Amino acid sequence: MKPGGVTVGAVYGAALVLTTGGFASTLWYGVEEPGIALAFGVLIACGELARWGALPGEREPAPIAAAGALAYALLGENAGSTTTHGVLQIIAVAVAGGLVGIVPHIARGRGPDLDHLARRILTVGFAALCFQPLYNAGDLTHYLGQGPSYALYLLLLLVLTALCDAVVAALVLRARTGYPYGPLLRDELRALLGIGSAVCATGAVMALGVAVAGLWALPVFCVPLLLTQVAFRRYAAVRTTNRQTIASLARATEIAGCTPPGHAHRVAALSAAVGRELGLSGTELTVLEYAALMHDIGQLSLVDPVPEGATALLPAEEQRRIALLGAAVVRQTGVPAAVAVVVERQADPYRDQPLPARIVRTVNAYDDLAGDSAAGGLGALERLRLGTARDYHPEVVESLARVLARGGVASAPAG
Repeated sequence: MKPGGVTVGAVYGAALVLTTGGFASTLWYGVEEPGIALAFGVLIACGELARWGALPGEREPAPIAAAGALAYALLGENAGSTTTHGVLQIIAVAVAGGLVGIVPHIARGRGPDLDHLARRILTVGFAALCFQPLYNAGDLTHYLGQGPSYALYLLLLLVLTALCDAVVAALVLRARTGYPYGPLLRDELRALLGIGSAVCATGAVMALGVAVAGLWALPVFCVPLLLTQVAFRRYAAVRTTNRQTIASLARATEIAGCTPPGHAHRVAALSAAVGRELGLSGTELTVLEYAALMHDIGQLSLVDPVPEGATALLPAEEQRRIALLGAAVVRQTGVPAAVAVVVERQADPYRDQPLPARIVRTVNAYDDLAGDSAAGGLGALERLRLGTARDYHPEVVESLARVLARGGVASAPAG
């Protein structure tokens, strides 16, 4: 088995062990405080149902379910009465509620991501294991009381839980894609500042609210997170629309007969994969993708089209002129200014280029030279290696070779 398969298998195995232990213990000893367990199970199931409309690539498509599971893991009291449920029952309720909630999605052929479910089980188990034994033994209330110190402990525990989730998520992505671990972890940590922080905060507030006001606090504290979920999805939808608009604009060169069909999208997908290989993340990858989509837009200003749109075969002066024309067009589209800079500088000698421009130049040349055959791809890589003295950065060329050796863009993570 490949090392990546070992990592994913270990994550799945740990989640399966916790799930099996949770159901076995709950069936054997019975459900403690069934009313509370049912309330949180229903909340988690409703949270999973609320993933309707989730966009591909969302880090947490069911934030209400995640917050509900975390709240149950951190619940010590219900309306002033001490609870008695344990770690294994928490896992059983979280998994059972989640399974009930995803049945309609499975019926529609849109089952959940198994990686996401495994991470949910591990993070909830981690939070419950760090809280319930200490609380049930009386150590937390003895040393921290029920004041600010107790709330601070919950916050610290949620931060640690979120960090553990980010570490596991980055490990799974590293195993599946082969991309460097550092940038993947940075992406996951950056995502925590968005919906991740809202999930953690809501989980803590729900646990504290139920401790004082009882189970009626659950629907009340779900409303802000639900509104946050809607806002994030609208923002993500706007970004998706912007990308589709840019992708449509990039097709103008194909419709005009300036470039071969699919050239811009191939360059964009492969550039993003090479960018991840070289450690780019977040906004840098977005800029790189947009620039790669529109890197040939300057050809629309030419009187005589370039044969097959292969700008890599043109003299340096002509490449530079097309790049300047393209940057002038890009600046009128409303995309970030950094995108126009990448388009403008893609024809410069690589020592003078920023990294995204080096990537676009290299990948564009590869697609121009490769053709449709595997032999053409090997020949294109060899020509790029021969051009590393001036035209193509050696590290970018070798990163491209590694991405192609793994199957090209097929190994890129979704979203």
